Amino acid sequence: MNGRYGRAAALIASLGLVVPGGMAASSPARSSPDEDARIVHALNRLGYGPRPGEVEKVRAVGLERWIQLQLHPARIGDGALEARLAGYRTLSLSVGELMKGYEVPREVKREIQKKRAEMGEDASEEEVARARREFMQEYAGSMQQMRGRPRQVVEELQAAKVVRAVYSERQLDEVLVDFWMNHFNVFAGKGPEKFLVGAYEREVVRPRAWGRFEDLLKATARSPAMLFYLDNWLSADPDAEPARMARRGGGFRRGGRRLPPGQGQGRKRGLNENYAREVMELHTLGVDGGYTQKDVTEVARCFTGWTIRGLRQDEPEFVFDARIHDRRDKRVLGHPIEGGGQGEGERVLHILATHPSTARFISTKLARRFVADEPPAAVVDRAAHTFRETDGDIRAVVTAILTSPEFLASGSRSVKVKTPLEFVASAVRASGARVTDARALARRIGEMGMPLYMQQPPTGYKDTSEAWVSTSGLLARLNLALDLAGGRVRGVEVDAAGLAPGARDVAAMAAALSARLLPAGLSEPTRRTLQRESGLDAARVAGLLLGSPEFQRR
Repeated sequence: MNGRYGRAAALIASLGLVVPGGMAASSPARSSPDEDARIVHALNRLGYGPRPGEVEKVRAVGLERWIQLQLHPARIGDGALEARLAGYRTLSLSVGELMKGYEVPREVKREIQKKRAEMGEDASEEEVARARREFMQEYAGSMQQMRGRPRQVVEELQAAKVVRAVYSERQLDEVLVDFWMNHFNVFAGKGPEKFLVGAYEREVVRPRAWGRFEDLLKATARSPAMLFYLDNWLSADPDAEPARMARRGGGFRRGGRRLPPGQGQGRKRGLNENYAREVMELHTLGVDGGYTQKDVTEVARCFTGWTIRGLRQDEPEFVFDARIHDRRDKRVLGHPIEGGGQGEGERVLHILATHPSTARFISTKLARRFVADEPPAAVVDRAAHTFRETDGDIRAVVTAILTSPEFLASGSRSVKVKTPLEFVASAVRASGARVTDARALARRIGEMGMPLYMQQPPTGYKDTSEAWVSTSGLLARLNLALDLAGGRVRGVEVDAAGLAPGARDVAAMAAALSARLLPAGLSEPTRRTLQRESGLDAARVAGLLLGSPEFQRR
C-alpha cells in the first residue's frame, strides 16, 4: 500500500468499521428525536444525503411539505441538471444512432475474432501489440466511420447516473428510478444491450416510475432491452412449422428476422423459460409467491412470439410474431388462458400484477429500501393493502410507507448501510464538491463492487447491509473518501480547507467538519480515534469523517 494510504487499513479497524459477522462494530450515537435529526434521516432515505445548508432549507420549508414535494417530482424545477448532463453526448441519441455510430463494424469484429484465434494463447505481448497496430492500419477506414467506441456509451450512462444522484433536486425520483432499474435489471454487458439500456431507462422505466405497477411491468416486458436480456426474443413454439432460413452475413433469418450466428442452423427454435421464470420470481410474485415449474412452462408458452424487429439494423422495437407462437390453450396459476396470440401474454401480466403475492413482494422491497433491512410487518401490511386498494398505484404505496410512523421513528435511523452508489453520491454532496466529469467517480463505484448497469444476474444488486460490509469494500470506500477530500479524484473539485475555516488543531477541525459532513452527529469512538491522530490537515480529517462508520450508514 503506498504512502498516501499508509494508515488506511489500521484506521478501518480503529474506526470500528467492521467486525466478524459483517456488521458495523459500533452503532452511531442515538440521535435525539428532534426536527434536524428527522430531516437528516429523510435526506438520507429519500435521496443521496444532505448538501451543505440543505438541512436548514428543509427546516424552512417544513419536513412534511418537503416530503410531499419529493413525492410529486414534476412540481420541482430541475433545469440545471440538464445543463450538467449536456457534455455526455450519447445520452440523447436513439438506439439506432448509437448502433451506427458506436458499434464496431461487423466485418471488423469478424477479423478481430479471426486474428485472436490465429495468434493463440501463447502469443507474446510484443506480438499482440504488433498485430494490433497492423490491424488498426488495415481497418482505419472502417473505424473512422465510428463516432466513438462502444464502451463510451456505458461510461456516459454510468457518469450521468452519478450526476443525477449528486445534483438532481428531485432526489426521491432518482432513488425510485434506481430502485425500478434494479428491480427490472438488465445487463449492459450482454451483446447489443449496451445500446438498449439507455432508452430502457429513459423511455420505459423513468416515465412510469410513479404510475401503476401493471403499466410498468407491461412496458418492461415489451422492451427490446428485457426481451434480449432474458432471451424471450428467441422463444418459439417447438412444434411450430420450421420456416425457410437463408444464410446472410454470418447470421440466419427466419420470417424476416435475423438470428445471431449459431442460432437456427438447421434446427427448430425452442421454448425459452428465462423470462417466464424471472417475471414471477423477481418481478412480481417472489420466490415464495405460489407458482410452480408447470406455471413457468405455461407462462413461457404464452410469451412465445414476443420478439424484436430491427435489432441489428434500425431502431429495435417489440413485435409479435404469430408464426412462432404456441396457439394451444394454457393454464397459469389456476387461470385458464385460451390460445389467442399476443393477448395471452398481456393476460398473464395482468394476473401477475394483481396477485396478492405481488402486492406483498413489491411492498416488502420498497419498505426494505426506505425503512429497514427487515421492515416492520405493520409497514409492509399497510403498503400491501394500499397496493391492492389502488390497483398497484406506486405513488400511493410509497406515500403509505413514507407517512407511516415507523419511517421517521428514531429506531429506523442509521440502520441501513449505503450501497457504493449511495456512499459516493452522498460523500460528494456532503463535501460540497463540484463535479465536472463523473466518469472517475463511476469507476470507483464499480471498484467497490457495484458497476452501474453491469449487474449480470437478473436479481439486481442487494439492498441489505451484509452485501456491502466487507474489509476490502470498506477500504475502497475509505480510500475514495481520502482521495475526494484531498482533491485527487479526476473531474471533481473540493475545498476541504474551506469546510473548516479558522480551525487550527485536530479537535477544532473535527468539530467543524463533523457538523458539516455528519449533521446527525459524531460517535464517541470516532471522536477518540481522531483525537489520537496528530498532524492531520483538514483534508485528511474530512476524508476520515467521510470514511467513518457514521457516514457509511443512512
